[in-house]
Amino acid sequence: MLSEIVKRELKRIVGEANASFAKEDLLCYSYDATNSPYLPDAVVFPSGAEEISLILKMANSEGFPVIPRGAGTGFSGGSLPVEGGVVVSTERMRKIIEIDTENLTALVEPGVVTWELQTEVEKLGLFYPPDPTSLKFSTIGGNIAECAGGPRAVKYGVTRDYVLGLEAVLPTGEIITTGVRTAKGVVGYDLTRLLVGSEGTLGIVTKAHLKLLPKPETTKTLLALFPDIKDAAKAVSAIIRAKVVPSTLEFIDSACIKVVEEHAKMDFSGAGAVLLIEADGSAESVEKEASTIEKICMESRASSVRAATGKYEVKDLWKARRAISPSLLKIRPDKINEDVVVPRASIPDLIAGIEDISKRHNLLIACFGHAGDGNIHVNVMYDKKNPVEAASAEDAVVEAFRLTLRLKGTISGEHGVGTTKSRFIEMELGPAVIDAMKRIKATLDPKGILNPGKIFPKANGPQKAGFAGAGK
Repeated sequence: MLSEIVKRELKRIVGEANASFAKEDLLCYSYDATNSPYLPDAVVFPSGAEEISLILKMANSEGFPVIPRGAGTGFSGGSLPVEGGVVVSTERMRKIIEIDTENLTALVEPGVVTWELQTEVEKLGLFYPPDPTSLKFSTIGGNIAECAGGPRAVKYGVTRDYVLGLEAVLPTGEIITTGVRTAKGVVGYDLTRLLVGSEGTLGIVTKAHLKLLPKPETTKTLLALFPDIKDAAKAVSAIIRAKVVPSTLEFIDSACIKVVEEHAKMDFSGAGAVLLIEADGSAESVEKEASTIEKICMESRASSVRAATGKYEVKDLWKARRAISPSLLKIRPDKINEDVVVPRASIPDLIAGIEDISKRHNLLIACFGHAGDGNIHVNVMYDKKNPVEAASAEDAVVEAFRLTLRLKGTISGEHGVGTTKSRFIEMELGPAVIDAMKRIKATLDPKGILNPGKIFPKANGPQKAGFAGAGK
């Protein structure tokens, strides 16, 4: 619990209208997409780095936790106030400070919604590629904290590839500026890369200097239908093996196809799997790539491959793709969503292995995601009110992780660790690596006040959070 002195000081720092201790407000900041609520003691809405600095200095003095929060769209519990404390929401900090068309950069505050940034830079003929599924709601600060990816990562990479530098507040309250405004820079340690993907445990981002690209001249969207899921998986490998790099290469299995058909009123003609593929660039290169992709899909036993006609069909297809995750809950009341990644050549083995796990546990496991970079969202569908089924679902997740690691993959591609995967990190990381990470955390945050209980939770921490909710 916060003392009255702390509450008064929080109001003084951010302004009385920008601090709340009312339960109805705290409830709104108690959960993320894992649907595992933890009530904070306060929520504050600072306007910049100086106010956040004062809050963190007071937290170190008074010993209360501070939890950074963007839009709360995360899928690993990264913004959950698992030990109470003060949620620092960046939603007031949403200025696009500068778009530099000469140097192809943007300077933004962390509360800027990803979609809004993309829209603004595209008006100027520029392009910000990172496109998480939640891009119309998620913020740049949250994307940086989780190193968010998205469908375009196959060609363009993930958030960290576009962060040139940061203004951030360290856990002890110091305001630092990292990185450069140039294409190159190797002076000292790369603190920018350290902060990107650190899940709000090493600092709170208050400004981000981002790299932009020229907007591609044109884009072509292809829809390939496959009777058999294994053939679709093999087609993904064949496309990459042919040295074709589409801007997106999305995989959708039969269970996901069913919910897409119901949600979007689309007809996929009984397909066992679908690939949604885009090529972008110059008109000439796009036509050449699209022709090669179509040929490979047909040689891989696709029943049909067609180009989307017009921007409205393209929009509808992507709207349907982004609706898969929430729509899956129409099949079963609960799901565990994991975002594993394997080398792209191993996707057929991953899909075959997941099918075996599904059969052994008599559970529906729906798969979709960014096949072009090997990132598949594995959704174990179950009913948590059925204890036997719930236990079987947990076992299936562990087996899926073991399969992923056997295939030289990783258990989290873009969702982070947070609370949901913390008990599994020893499956992937060795003791020396984990110890090094803990020492970095302890050096920057000696009192453990910034976003505690994430990545390295206490032994009595929220061990079951990973099986509470939905996914991406």
